[in-house]
Amino acid sequence: MTDARDQLIQFISEEAVFHGDFTLTSGKKATYYIDLRKVSLDHRVAPLIGQVMTDLIGQVPDVAAVGGLTMGADPIASAVLHQAAARGLAYDAFVVRKEPKDHGRGKQVEGPDLKGKRVVVLEDTSTTGGSPLKAAEALEREGAIIAAVAVVVDRDTGAKEKIEAAGYPYFAAIGLADLGLSA
Repeated sequence: MTDARDQLIQFISEEAVFHGDFTLTSGKKATYYIDLRKVSLDHRVAPLIGQVMTDLIGQVPDVAAVGGLTMGADPIASAVLHQAAARGLAYDAFVVRKEPKDHGRGKQVEGPDLKGKRVVVLEDTSTTGGSPLKAAEALEREGAIIAAVAVVVDRDTGAKEKIEAAGYPYFAAIGLADLGLSA
């Protein structure tokens, strides 16, 4: 376990895990909620996320860009872009809108041209896998090649299985056990 990963786990555990009764985006009920934006937009934690995720993505060959469905993936992609650049790696970032714009160029995927390029779809916290799969669908329409899906925290509620069943390698930096939680 890396020092950055240990520090990231500590920040998430202390500042981004909330206990109570919550309804998740999927409609499922939970007794805890992991609000990664509490830390992914924090100046102390964003660099750690970038380091940990850059390490994780390093397992995937020939990655040109990283990003995912807005909003959860946006700070993760930015953190990876900056930490990778600090290491001399050239990962661009992209943003996938929930729906194509109804004005301007009508784009759903913003950022560099991804046609024919290998990309990693990012997610902050994965529950059902719906957001990364929606992003992957939009990216494939743009001609991108989905090299993998990588999440900061996997809630262990079926996202991995659903994403792998769709044909994409799945990587998670942190699991529930790392945070002292269970599914």
